[in-house]
Amino acid sequence: MRRALIVLVALLTAACGGTQPATDGQAKQADKVNAGVIAIVDTAPIHLGKAKGFFTEQNIDLTITPVQGGAAAVSGAVSGQFQFAFANTTSLLTAKQQGLDVKVVANGVSSTGQQGKDFSAVLVKPDSPIRTPKDLAGKKISVNQLKNIGDTTVRASVRNAGGDPTGIEFVELPFPDAPAALQSGRVDAIWVVEPFVSQAVSQGARPVAWNFADAAPNLTVAMYFTTGRTDADLTKRFTAAMRKSLEYADAHPDEVREVLKTYTKIAPDVIAKINLPKWPVEVNRASVQTVADLALADGVLKQKVDVSALVP
Repeated sequence: MRRALIVLVALLTAACGGTQPATDGQAKQADKVNAGVIAIVDTAPIHLGKAKGFFTEQNIDLTITPVQGGAAAVSGAVSGQFQFAFANTTSLLTAKQQGLDVKVVANGVSSTGQQGKDFSAVLVKPDSPIRTPKDLAGKKISVNQLKNIGDTTVRASVRNAGGDPTGIEFVELPFPDAPAALQSGRVDAIWVVEPFVSQAVSQGARPVAWNFADAAPNLTVAMYFTTGRTDADLTKRFTAAMRKSLEYADAHPDEVREVLKTYTKIAPDVIAKINLPKWPVEVNRASVQTVADLALADGVLKQKVDVSALVP
């Protein structure tokens, strides 16, 4: 009888998986990730990717925290508030020049490269004597942040058209305030991105330059980045999810317009009309180098930046 009981216990133990810990077959708990991201059209892919489960597939529990701009994104990542964040090319070049530990992990957003069909433009009043980018020389132009990608690319538009950009007076104005400043005559021209391009055009403003398209073919405007403190495996998985998100967003513009309604305050009728950017999977390194060279020539950067150290 005792022998039979021993055999029975042995069989039950084997059937239940032997003496291995019960946790062996359980899935690893998802890594919690906080990403600092500006709530604008440009960042639609990460919101769409989260909704589609692309980050969950990589065992990432993603929180998207809105930030005001590239400077806040960089400081948040460097301080450890964010494992990943989104910032424009010039902000990242500046951070690298300052010796900050930032490294690009994925493309963010790119120009369409098409005149008249890009998400960034310089606009003037309908009756303005400014007709071409060359005419912007010596004028007062608003940008959302001084010494950044706006004034660098606007200067490129003027220079490419045969004008001298050195006399331009740039005025710092938030994008939402720019159309009213143009209408009131506070500035001669405004640089804005969507949805403010469409908003200003609906109020009668006229585009005279498509500065992102002018600066470099298929310009990489912004990128996702991390710091050296982030785990390499987590970075690899975040990058994979981000690449899938970019590819999906670029192929599904209708779904992009729908997801914009979930995290921006853009009116649905405006969302239907705006020019969407492009979201290629790969960073256009040549365009990043072009921005670095232009920024150095204009004095936005004080010394040459090793782009390969920023974009591996």
